[in-house]
Amino acid sequence: MIHPQVICLGEILFDYLADQPGITLNQVESWTAYPGGAPANVACGLVKLGTSAALISAVGKDTEGNSLAQLLTEVGVDTTGLQLHPTAPTRKVYVLRSKTGEPEFLGFGDRLTTEFADTQIQAEFLPESLFLNGEFLVLGTIGLAYLETRQTIYQALELADRYHLKIIVDVNWRPLFWPNSEDAKALIYSLLKRVDFVKLSMEEADWLFDSTDPGAITYRLGSVEGTLVTAGNQGCAYCLSENEGRIPAFSLGVVDTTGAGDGFVAGFIHQLSQYGIRRLQKPEIAKQVVIYASAVGALTTTRLGAIAAQPTAAQVESFLGSYLPHSLMDNG
Repeated sequence: MIHPQVICLGEILFDYLADQPGITLNQVESWTAYPGGAPANVACGLVKLGTSAALISAVGKDTEGNSLAQLLTEVGVDTTGLQLHPTAPTRKVYVLRSKTGEPEFLGFGDRLTTEFADTQIQAEFLPESLFLNGEFLVLGTIGLAYLETRQTIYQALELADRYHLKIIVDVNWRPLFWPNSEDAKALIYSLLKRVDFVKLSMEEADWLFDSTDPGAITYRLGSVEGTLVTAGNQGCAYCLSENEGRIPAFSLGVVDTTGAGDGFVAGFIHQLSQYGIRRLQKPEIAKQVVIYASAVGALTTTRLGAIAAQPTAAQVESFLGSYLPHSLMDNG
């Protein structure tokens, strides 16, 4: 039996993307459903790259929930921790796209954000065996918005500490998901004080820390081993094991950026599992890890759908081999 190296905890859902980019809501003629949800995207991205992963989440006992469970199985994600809620539905999110592929999250149809199964992930059903054999726990912050899922996150943090998993958080700030958005900053900041690696967008970094400098954020948090600040087409700045740097963005034809950050996180964790965290102390390895993560994120933007667009390891290596000088991706 293969024990998943990475445990991802949080929402899995359907993104309903407007088929026509660059228009307003009342101009939308049709929508297409794509599987998504940041933790689910990361789990699928990892498996496609060759790192085993599990997803802990909750879906409804409905057609959408069955479809998402089947997708995870087909991709190869461990679903031991996937809970079926007897009454709450699987979440749907409606999303507009700009002509440059940037998403605008509109809402949840005729339902409130608190009505969905992912708001009620139950701590009592956390599979402890996943933590016993895992290496990394990956969290977003959307689950903090809902009391039951928040308690499950806290229980997962305790299990991660008990079994010595490294904890990685992608802030993924989405005000639309929060019934009380004024609670968000304190809850998110408190979570970040308990983790090993933090990934933020430039806007999130400025909102939480009044700084976009990953070295300064690492210093503020005190206990983290690394901070990554992504800025879309402006690239990524990082501080990993005290090695600081900035990587420019890859220039590709962007179709949909919805899952780009999740692809980046998957690429980053895949590289951590390949190299081991101690090797981040070497400046060239730290840089190489971020280059790889940036490539995964960039390739994910070239097709519609966060999961459907994710590259395999062979595709990433082929892309980097043609895009970069060989010396940049030398294993060192």
